[in-house]
Amino acid sequence: MDKLSLKAQKRTIAGRKVKSLRREGILPANVFGKNVKSQAIQIDLASYLKLYKEAGETSLVELEVDGAKLPVLIHNTQVDPVLGTPLHVDFLQVNLKEKVTAQVPVELTGESPAEKQGLGTVVQQINEVEVESLPADIPDKFEIDISGLVEVDNMIQVKDIKIDEKKVEIKDDAEQIIAKVEPQKEEKVEVPTEVAEGEPVEVKEASGEQVVETADEPKSE
Repeated sequence: MDKLSLKAQKRTIAGRKVKSLRREGILPANVFGKNVKSQAIQIDLASYLKLYKEAGETSLVELEVDGAKLPVLIHNTQVDPVLGTPLHVDFLQVNLKEKVTAQVPVELTGESPAEKQGLGTVVQQINEVEVESLPADIPDKFEIDISGLVEVDNMIQVKDIKIDEKKVEIKDDAEQIIAKVEPQKEEKVEVPTEVAEGEPVEVKEASGEQVVETADEPKSE
C-alpha cells in the first residue's frame, strides 16, 4: 500500500462556531497522544473521506499540520446520526517505536458447505479483534475463510486467526467465537382450526344450567 498522507491546518474556531466550518466542507479535528499536547486542527472533508476508505482505523497515516509531519492513526470519527456524514475526528499521534492497541476488522471470505447445502446459517458473532503491535505492523483486517465450516455447530474462534506472533499480539479471549454454523430455524405454519359439524363450540349459562351448542344447531334467541 502506498504511503497515506493528509494535510491539515491549525484550528482557531471552537465550540458551536465549528458549524460554519462544516458548511464550507471543512471537518473539525483534534490530534492527541501519549506525551503529546492536544491540538485543534481542521481538514478538508472530501480528502478525509477518501483517506478513510483506504486507511480505516488501522493504517498509519502521515498527517501534515502546517509543515510538521505527524504519524497518526484515525482514532474516532463522530458521525451525524441522520446524514451519516462526519462531524469531528480524533487522530492518535503515535511513537513508531512504541506498541499501541487497535481494533482490527474481521471479514468472512469463501463459502460454507453447510450453508450452501441448507444445513445451517453462518453467523458472525464479532466484527473486530483487538491487537497490540507497533503502529506500522497493525493488520489492515483479518480475512477469515469459512469454507471449512461443513456441519452445524462448526465454528472459527479467535485462536484460529493466523498472525505473525513476533509482531502482533491478539488481546481478545482466544476461545471467543468469530463465526459459527447455526441450525436452520423451522418456520411454524399455523393451520386454521375448522369447527367440525356437531362439535361443541360455545358454552352458555342459562338459568343456572349449562347449555352446549354445536356447529349445526342454530343459536337460541
